[in-house]
Amino acid sequence: MPGFSKKEITLMRKLDTPAKVQDFLNSLEFNFEEGGETLKSPLFALREKKAHCFEGALLGAYILFLRGSTPFLMHLKATKHDYDHVIAPFKIGNFWGALSKTNHAVLRYREPIYKNIRELALSYFHEYFLDNGEKTLRQYSELFNLNTLRNDWATSGKNLWYIDKKLDKIKHYDIMSKACVKKLRKADKIEIKAGKIVEFKKR
Repeated sequence: MPGFSKKEITLMRKLDTPAKVQDFLNSLEFNFEEGGETLKSPLFALREKKAHCFEGALLGAYILFLRGSTPFLMHLKATKHDYDHVIAPFKIGNFWGALSKTNHAVLRYREPIYKNIRELALSYFHEYFLDNGEKTLRQYSELFNLNTLRNDWATSGKNLWYIDKKLDKIKHYDIMSKACVKKLRKADKIEIKAGKIVEFKKR
């Protein structure tokens, strides 16, 4: 079974704050899955220097785990017309923040200033919209502890679809009532324009 090299472990251990981990995740090329859908383990995302949001969350959570933190994931669930997002929450003192790998100017890193995971999830709400301005974030999951999985999740050479399935099945919480959904205001034109800024372009 493959494993991290000493050089890779040393690299990850140098990322000794969530901010440094986020900077490292930002430096990785975005995985556009041009060869088909993937859900790579942290080992292979690190070696290929490429990750999408879920892969970035897995890698980020693992790096935090090496520093003694519990490796958590949170699933942000959107309407069927939009894409879901996965982040890696972390706690410093009594407050929550999150690592987030994205190709856009929004839905990014969150400073550890949130009192609970609901506050953390809600911080993504106003940035979560379609090109027509429709706001689409509807649910957030309870925290998923990656330590509950078998030991090879971080180094597996196979796509980790079983984690995707587990994350989809855990308890999710509604962000608002159906009555609130009907009254939502669309994002402004300037917000929509800013939301189209990307960090990496498809080749």
